[in-house]
Amino acid sequence: MYGGSLYKTPDAAESLAGEGIAAEVIDLRSLRPLDDATIIPSVAKTHRALIVNEGWRSGSLAADVSARIMEQAFWDLDAPVDRVCSAEVPIPYPKHLEDAALPQMPAFVTAARATLAR
Repeated sequence: MYGGSLYKTPDAAESLAGEGIAAEVIDLRSLRPLDDATIIPSVAKTHRALIVNEGWRSGSLAADVSARIMEQAFWDLDAPVDRVCSAEVPIPYPKHLEDAALPQMPAFVTAARATLAR
């Protein structure tokens, strides 16, 4: 997690916990250097990765984190790395359109369930 979506993740983790799914949330406090020493052991422990980022999927931090996981922890994965990112559009100004373009908590929960095939 990084950026504005970080503050939405505790609600998603709580919702998943209510379904018996334990989610480990990592706050990327530093982007350079990226904290591989925290990310890779988490993937080894959970065998899954869901990356949430307000950037676009294309050329984003989420893409780089996904690549690092694939390079360093591919054999630990039990499911493909998934990403929840902003819509590939310029971020609109009206609040309702901004909310539609940015990743929201229900999408996190849906994506987490999908990585578990639930």
